[in-house]
Amino acid sequence: MDRRKFLKTSLAGAAVIGVGNSLSAAGCESKGAPVYPIKAELKISFQEGTAPGANLNEKFDFMEKHGVVGFEPHGRGMKARMQEFKDALKGRNIKVSAICAGFEGFILSTDPAIRKKCRDTMEELIILGGELGSTGVIIVPAFNSQVPVMPHTQETRDFLCEQFNEMGNTAQKYGTTVILEPLNRREAFYLRQVGDAASICRDIDNPGVTCLGDFWHMTWEETCDMAAFLSAGKYLQHVHMASRKRRSMPGEDGEADNYVNGFKGLKLLGYDKYVSFECGLQGKREEAVPAALELLRKQWKEA
Repeated sequence: MDRRKFLKTSLAGAAVIGVGNSLSAAGCESKGAPVYPIKAELKISFQEGTAPGANLNEKFDFMEKHGVVGFEPHGRGMKARMQEFKDALKGRNIKVSAICAGFEGFILSTDPAIRKKCRDTMEELIILGGELGSTGVIIVPAFNSQVPVMPHTQETRDFLCEQFNEMGNTAQKYGTTVILEPLNRREAFYLRQVGDAASICRDIDNPGVTCLGDFWHMTWEETCDMAAFLSAGKYLQHVHMASRKRRSMPGEDGEADNYVNGFKGLKLLGYDKYVSFECGLQGKREEAVPAALELLRKQWKEA
């Protein structure tokens, strides 16, 4: 092939590749109706402060009335409230989704005593979570405010994999999982994207180690909600939900609160675990919460 013909062929090939890349990038904005190979389900969960009500029973009454099937308790002080939780859940169409943190210390501390506190309190939460039938216990490796902290190196990542693998073994023993949560850079320097958490899960290769995606943190760290969830694949165990500007009730930030693209990703995965509210509130709870539920169900259908 002479040089002129080679260049023409190369340029034509590059044009095709360029169009392909453009279509791939545009896929995140696609408004078409994808074909989903596996049936997914929108199972909505509330943290304790989400529903109106003076106590758990009143909150659960509201949740059942509005079709909310999951409850995400905070781990702090959970041991003392176990019977309260069991009594309130008895006979209900509500299950415990994830346990939201509640551990002490942090696993990336340079102080062995603080790391041990994290491991010990996580083990207790894992045991309690298993007893409640929880899908997992959420953990963040380190918040920005937690210092001194291990450096962001390969050695630190290897150490983290080792620690989470051991926690995952404990979680499997009690029928639950450890759920790694990526946060936005204003809250944590380590583990900011869903794909980063999923890659740790993949490297550990332990069924007891999973991850979550949080629409609030994803707003700041991900270029595409759908791609973020797809990057997690089989390791995605939980999803957190909030409005996309002020971390309030979904819908309270107007047009910014669009979750259709992310829901497409969940549907492509055949996701059937929980989408749990972790958010504040701007308006009246009795009005904002039902409106948020209506919005999510509408957008799930659109997806």
